[in-house]
Amino acid sequence: MMVIEETQVPDAALPIAALRRQLRMGSGFAEDGLQDDVLHSFLRAALAAIEARTGKALLSRGFLWTLHGWRDAQGAVFPLAPVSAVSQLTLVDRYGVAQDVGAERYRLEIDAAAPILRPQSAALPDIPTGGSAEVRFTAGYAENFDDLPADLGQAVLLLAAHYYEYRDETALSQGCMPFGVTALIARYRPLRMGFSA
Repeated sequence: MMVIEETQVPDAALPIAALRRQLRMGSGFAEDGLQDDVLHSFLRAALAAIEARTGKALLSRGFLWTLHGWRDAQGAVFPLAPVSAVSQLTLVDRYGVAQDVGAERYRLEIDAAAPILRPQSAALPDIPTGGSAEVRFTAGYAENFDDLPADLGQAVLLLAAHYYEYRDETALSQGCMPFGVTALIARYRPLRMGFSA
């Protein structure tokens, strides 16, 4: 399985002004935009880190999900949530010949935590031996940063500010995320159940 982001979050959708306020940066100077490229990169890094921890797409954009087999032909759980639309399902054989599956043969079962690609009849279409299925879909909570749930938006700003403040720090352990950020995203993290050793 592989998920590729087909459309990137545009720079205009990133809350540069809000991050400047979070960092208490001065304004009204000739060099106001001097740090914009750096701030964009930290905002993108913060978005990516929070999306990785939660399994949720924050800002709406297009993705390509490639599978080589269905775990369950009765429904395939999307690797990201929330999914708002499925635009295309394509079957590709081992030689690279692609065939689109009609939209009348599948549907999106919307769920905030685990959206599912469901068949309209008994099962999802068979994936050719040695081939794959490609699912193009749109996922994300909002088009604009201001429309995100408040806790997720605040988590992005806190984490981007943390990255900015500690940009030269090399002694932090891998995966270090400030407690305030982990507390804000805790309810969005996937619940894992099972036996532990």
